Amino acid sequence: MVKMLSPEQVSEVLQVKVSTIYQWTHQRFIPHVKVGRFVRFNEAEILKWLSRNERKGDTRLRIAG
Repeated sequence: MVKMLSPEQVSEVLQVKVSTIYQWTHQRFIPHVKVGRFVRFNEAEILKWLSRNERKGDTRLRIAG
């Protein structure tokens, strides 16, 4: 079964404001589904989206200190 998340749940997972989630939804930045007047997020799609947007650190970078 597909687990759907509310904007509040996604904001908690991503540690951003709910208003940011709505803004990203409006901009089509984050994958979402409209169910009537509600916005929901497929948990598996959110995890894939996070993985695609992950940036690996450069191990060659040295921090002066």
